[in-house]
Parts: sequence; C-alpha cells; structure tokens
Amino acid sequence: MNLELKWLEDFIALAATHSFSQAADRRFVTQPAFSRRIRSLEQVLGLTLIDRSRTPVALTESGQLFLVTARSVVEQIGEVVRHLHHLEGGQGEVLQFAAAHSLALGFFPAWIARLRSEGLNIASRLIATNVGEAVHALREGGCDLMMAFYDPDAALQLDPEIFPSIHLGTTSMLPICAANEQGEPLFDLDSGQSVPLLAYSTGAFLGRSVNLLLRQRKLRYTTLYETAMADSLKSMALQGLGIAWVPQLSVTAELARGELVPCGGEQWQVPLEIRLYRCSLVRKAAVRLLWRKLEAGAGTGLA
Repeated sequence: MNLELKWLEDFIALAATHSFSQAADRRFVTQPAFSRRIRSLEQVLGLTLIDRSRTPVALTESGQLFLVTARSVVEQIGEVVRHLHHLEGGQGEVLQFAAAHSLALGFFPAWIARLRSEGLNIASRLIATNVGEAVHALREGGCDLMMAFYDPDAALQLDPEIFPSIHLGTTSMLPICAANEQGEPLFDLDSGQSVPLLAYSTGAFLGRSVNLLLRQRKLRYTTLYETAMADSLKSMALQGLGIAWVPQLSVTAELARGELVPCGGEQWQVPLEIRLYRCSLVRKAAVRLLWRKLEAGAGTGLA
C-alpha cells in the first residue's frame, strides 16, 4: 500500500474545515491538487471517505472511522520523529530553524546565546536560505521555526491563525558604500547626481522595500549589479562599485572598521522588524516552551 503521510494530513484538514477550498488553503496547495490527493487516498484505501453530494462536504461513515486512525498515525509519527531528535541531540529536542541569510549571520547567533544565558538550553539546527524557501520549509514541516523580516505588503501571506509570529527586535536597512582615503563616502545620495546602485533582484523582499524608498525619494541611479543576497551586495560595495541598502546588523563590523560608511541620512533608511514564526499545528514540546519564554519577554530587543 503506497500511502503518503501528507494525504493523511490533507484528510485531517478537510475533516476540520468541511471545505476543499479552505482545506487546500490550509495545506498551501491549489484546490485541484488537493482534490487529487484526497482522491488518491481514497483509491489506495479502496474507500469513499468524503460525501461530495452535500454542502458543506461531510465525512462518510468510513471516513469518520478512518479519521481516528489518520490522526493517530500522524501523531505517532510525530512522536517518533521527536524521540529520534531527542536521541540525536543528546540534550533534548533539536529545534530546526530556517532563517534569511542576513539574519542567520547577523542576528541568530547572538539571539541564541542570549536565550541560553537566560537559562533556556536550546539545541538548534539552522538552515540559512532565502525567504521563499524558508516559508516553504515552515509550511511543509521542513523546520520548526522560521526567522524573517516582517513583510506586511508581501503577496504571499502566512495565515496568522495557523502560523503565529512573535516580535524579536528591530533593525534598519542602511545605504552604505566604500570610503575614500579621508573616510568619506565615495557616493552621496543627497548630491542630486545619478549614483551607481547595487540592487536586489526582482521579487526579493528587501528589494521591494528599497524600491519603494527610491520611488518616494525620486533618486537618480544606474543599476550596476543585482542579486537576492544582502551579503553579496555588501561584498560589491566593499569593492567601491556602488551604493547598497543592507540590514545594519549585516555590516556592523565593516562600519566599525571604516571599510563601509553610510552615504545618506536617516531619511534614506528603511526600518525592519524581525519576527519568529511557528506552525500552531505542531505540538513539539520544545517549540511550546520556547514560545512561552518569548511571550514572557525572553530573548527580545537585541537589534
């Protein structure tokens, strides 16, 4: 019997919502794809689980009986995985985080260190990735928690009922560039002249925020380089090639050494909020413990 775990999770979601469209949204797939998966589950079992003649849809008698088994299987597999993480970590459950590259390097280490200093001994595993892949990992169970910059205008939103978030801190994106021999910025945003821009590629969250600022400020510029990674823009700025907007937490050391300098005042900065996201459907004990600590004020306000 070729039975997939995600089909059981789909069935449980459908049983909870009594709606193919709502269950598909909850499972982050299109409704046609979700319907095919439910059909596949029924075909493998040789049973009709859903009464589609009713509105809203309902479980058949077989479906009601199978729901108990489906929930039990999903729970047992979750418990086994958590137990294996416990054995692997040797000091409790291992929490798997997905984080944007700039946060993985510039925020996560100090944040974890502060939590441990406050008595919360977390065994963690970090995946540094782009925001889109981090969101996918959280939705599909590929991580326990996701750390990202809050994006209120993102086209792809996370349902706050299923994926609650908590504020961790704030930072800003600074316009930076290399300095000349006198320690002054090579380029000046307030000069009125066109400047060379090191830009984020289309679709990058940080790029959307920067582009909005550029339109509002009517900056004249020529794009010399594009990438989705803030650290790559920082590297190009260090070579004196242009101006880049990067999170301040990503350039702390370079600013302190004078290798990079701000090339505009506060009116050119973009505020950022750092948030941690979890899936409310996951019952991992370590996640619940961490969340309670964070809600009580632990590990916040670092940036």
